[in-house]
Amino acid sequence: MDLLVSHTALRRLLLWLLGLLTGLGLAVELAYARWRSPGLRPLLGFLSLSYEQNLPTWYASGLLLCCALVLAAIARDAALRGAPHRRHWWGLTAAFFYLSMDEAVGLHEHLGGWLELDGVLYFSWVVPAGGAVLLFGLLYLPFLARLPARPRWRFLTAGVLYVSGALGMELPLGYWTERHGNDNLVYALIDLVEEALELLGVSLFLVALVEYLGARVRVTLSAPERQVSSEP
Repeated sequence: MDLLVSHTALRRLLLWLLGLLTGLGLAVELAYARWRSPGLRPLLGFLSLSYEQNLPTWYASGLLLCCALVLAAIARDAALRGAPHRRHWWGLTAAFFYLSMDEAVGLHEHLGGWLELDGVLYFSWVVPAGGAVLLFGLLYLPFLARLPARPRWRFLTAGVLYVSGALGMELPLGYWTERHGNDNLVYALIDLVEEALELLGVSLFLVALVEYLGARVRVTLSAPERQVSSEP
């Protein structure tokens, strides 16, 4: 039996899940800001996009892991064909495995501990992270130039969305946090936009990867053939 999943259906599913998670996160943030009920705290901790080790975090980490696995399949195929850009695919695979782990445990938050900055750079880890993203982008320019136009622009669009959330939205979030703290609705809303952009970028990247790998994912399930005895 063949199980076929089109990239169009995958995109609809991922965007639906994104809308569901974002909507639930927004609803619980607004409800808690309105009533400040202690009974809402567990629900807030489980559904808010501003919290760690909860449903949105696990989902984001899982999405990044899925990207890493599809990238590994593409990299292996490129290696078998002796493609000149196979090392770039393996590099992306390693990067997304790291991002998946980082999303789960928050490794990036320790990057800027040696910097004491304020204003939009209040979350100082964005400085080394921004430098790393810039260097990574420069190293991958030749790789992107060799890609067909359709996947190239889809990868770039997804990357811009992800970086806009992961780094870009950290700037206003840091500015606000320094002045007003993080226990307020405005902080939650800025952070929600940040996380939603990240999820959107990763979702679109995963769809683009699946399409690049072959337009559809085929899983073949087979049972062993029954042996028919010829003996009476």
